[in-house]
Amino acid sequence: MFAGIRLLTLLPGAATLLLAVSATAATGTAAPKSAAPAPWCDRLADRLPKVSAAACRESAVVPSGAKSNLGFPILERDIAASAPAGTGAAPLRVLLLGGIHGDELTASALVFHWLKQMDTPAAQSLQWKVAPLVNPDGLLAAKPQRVNARGVDLNRNFPTPGWQQEAPRYWAKATRSDPRRFPGKKPLSEPESRWVNDAIERFQPDLIVSVHAPYGVLDFDGKPEPPRSFGHLSYRPVGVYPGSLGNYSGRHKQVPVITIELPHAQALPPDAEIERIWRDMLLWIQRNVTPA
Repeated sequence: MFAGIRLLTLLPGAATLLLAVSATAATGTAAPKSAAPAPWCDRLADRLPKVSAAACRESAVVPSGAKSNLGFPILERDIAASAPAGTGAAPLRVLLLGGIHGDELTASALVFHWLKQMDTPAAQSLQWKVAPLVNPDGLLAAKPQRVNARGVDLNRNFPTPGWQQEAPRYWAKATRSDPRRFPGKKPLSEPESRWVNDAIERFQPDLIVSVHAPYGVLDFDGKPEPPRSFGHLSYRPVGVYPGSLGNYSGRHKQVPVITIELPHAQALPPDAEIERIWRDMLLWIQRNVTPA
């Protein structure tokens, strides 16, 4: 049953579409039978590799209530654990994010693919909050772009300690004021980064998994020991940056962050590799992550 209806304008000058704002959270792995029509899925399918509009709708993502600068809903799905954790303890909570950078198309596509694999026992033992596309305006720009509609790199906009001094200085000196890495004028200046921060505060994850491209490695911030490999992706730190999610969550808030860097931003790995990364990640979570 829907919590409400509202009018939403996807882009300036675009037709106003009637969208369901939210549905009751999906439990288990089955898509809600009363799932709303998903007009946003047609637009996403035009951009995302190997994600059809039908697959997007079947993923059962719904508007979170938050919107991008240009009014596109930040989509999410909440999935309750439906299998015993094995110790009688509360299930581990995993926040899975894709598409913080809009030009990393595979990062969002991979998360949509993984939403179809939530029926494995290892996945069912976890509680999930999943957002396949944190930066819809970047993805849906005339040419997909790393930054959001206001030109801010969302992965430099989180409130790491000393952000007001360090983030602008790093941007000016280390990146030579690269517009693709502009951190914004203040931390959490953007609705998209604020949504991520609010999700961390409300959901209280034990682990965050953030999918990116195209370095083809695994990065890790926080404790415990980092994973050695998921599929063909091997652990190799990519750096610590003012305002990054890994720095903010993994180091400052002590919520570990796995950053999955796919090898390509435009082309997904083969299906067997997608499944292998997923399976290896779930096994590592089971063996290494403990409740906060």
